[in-house]
Amino acid sequence: MGRNFEEWLNQFKFSISGYKYYIDFEKVYKNVDNIKIELNILNSLIGSRQIEKDFENIMEKYPETLKCIPILLAVRQMEIYAQDENGEFTYNFKKQNYSIEQYKVFMRETGLFELLQKHIVNNLVDYCLGVETGLDSNGRKNRGGHQMEDLVEAYIKKSGVKEYYKEMYLTDIEKKWNVDLSAISGNGTSTKRFDFVVKTDNMIYVIETNFYGGNGGGSKLNETARSYKMISQEADTIKGITFVWFTDGTAWRSARRNLEETFNVMENIYNINDMENGIMTKIFK
Repeated sequence: MGRNFEEWLNQFKFSISGYKYYIDFEKVYKNVDNIKIELNILNSLIGSRQIEKDFENIMEKYPETLKCIPILLAVRQMEIYAQDENGEFTYNFKKQNYSIEQYKVFMRETGLFELLQKHIVNNLVDYCLGVETGLDSNGRKNRGGHQMEDLVEAYIKKSGVKEYYKEMYLTDIEKKWNVDLSAISGNGTSTKRFDFVVKTDNMIYVIETNFYGGNGGGSKLNETARSYKMISQEADTIKGITFVWFTDGTAWRSARRNLEETFNVMENIYNINDMENGIMTKIFK
């Protein structure tokens, strides 16, 4: 008896976010700790009555403090571009490329001198912890994309397979096991990379993973379903190759028609509930 699409879709989860998804505090603490000494030197500017002169003295005695300036503006890169009526400048905060006077212009015009002199902040280490926390929250999208991959990898390991690879290009698969994947690659025109490849004694499993949580879906999900349906059909024509797709997330409900079409023709399409119930052990036997 075949699987029921409605029952399968109803098992999809709204989110798979773990506790570390929201803020990676270990990374936040490490980033601030790397510049803690320099930040404490710059702390002497807080409340200064002659901040420009004091800044100049610090730059002369401790030029390494320059690398702290970008993070005070919530900027990661070590080069910052700015322009005004006096011209355009690309300030380098890794290696000083302008006079201290010009860096004073930067500090003045960006408002950093005012921030420090008016004692708006009490401690730059604490301030940067807040900035780093805010910047790290922007990384949630990337972390979210890796959560499903991490989950799938955990189940691959649990299944007991002896040989698997992460992020493997189609051409590398062909070279490693001397197989012809031109049916998938469009006769060599595609540079497809699979999230995982599992090798057993008699089969090569090429695997894609994704999770689309929340409520919205749109054209991207429809295109994903169509694309993976095609890859599955192409893989079926190649002896010794099986395409497996692990997907989940309630956003699929907005693209259910295309997902159902793929579900109806693709044998190896699974969700998290399938993994929890040991599907990998059955697949990779």
